[in-house]
Amino acid sequence: MTEIARIIQSHGKSFLVELDSGRRYKATARSKKTDLAVGDRVEVGVLNEEQAVIERVTPRQSLLYRSDEWREKLIAANVTQIIVVLAAVPSFYEELLSRCTVAAEDADIRILILLNKADLPETAAARKALAPYQALGYPMLELSAKESVEALWPYLQGQTSVFVGQSGMGKSTLVNALLPEAQARTREISEALDSGKHTTTHATLYKLPQGGELIDSPGLQEFGLRHLPADRLISLFPELRQYAGQCRFQNCRHDREPGCALIAAAEAGEILPQRLQLLRKLQLECKKSTH
Repeated sequence: MTEIARIIQSHGKSFLVELDSGRRYKATARSKKTDLAVGDRVEVGVLNEEQAVIERVTPRQSLLYRSDEWREKLIAANVTQIIVVLAAVPSFYEELLSRCTVAAEDADIRILILLNKADLPETAAARKALAPYQALGYPMLELSAKESVEALWPYLQGQTSVFVGQSGMGKSTLVNALLPEAQARTREISEALDSGKHTTTHATLYKLPQGGELIDSPGLQEFGLRHLPADRLISLFPELRQYAGQCRFQNCRHDREPGCALIAAAEAGEILPQRLQLLRKLQLECKKSTH
């Protein structure tokens, strides 16, 4: 007899699962293929007081993952909201945010840009850099996790959210502030390297007292999207999709071709040059993955 459980922690090939009753078990998958993620609802067979075996995963509402030339990395399943955590210090990688928006559009998941450490003087420059993303319709919230996270609670209620971002942006500090009992570890930022030290080594799902769920994921520096079909990419950029089919050539790569609607829009200041550059970059990545 099997029961339905939720994966609340992932440690490679082993998992921590929780039944609806609240009982938790260490679990492994019966099959060798462990393409399971935190947030998955799975059928488990309980073996004893501490252990269970995962028989199969139930259909997912959504799956957030990244892929590069060598492998795919599942981030979280059944999420309804990606919260991209950024901060002015250490400096954030704008392309990572842009890639997150593409992944969210592909999976039909809402996105929230969270600018943490808002009390820092460097935040003004970060706010200016993020203004174009707000103009695209992506909401942004500013706060300082060490001062107050009250403004974040309304965005979390009723959602299964996942924190995504580089190390050092303050994700663990946010989790500590929202859920003091979680005791997520935080470490000092390595200023010499201008990057944070990885503190979260595995994804964890937390149930929120005011409703909703929160998944904290390890810090990442890259967000590969090689799994996306190259011919769908333009539709995943809200500001670019309106130009689809308007180029002179049907197979336009939007690179140097004459009569390209996207190049004309970029030259007219209607779209961000870095977004067009990302489209070109992704087209090359995704075409390579199909050969």
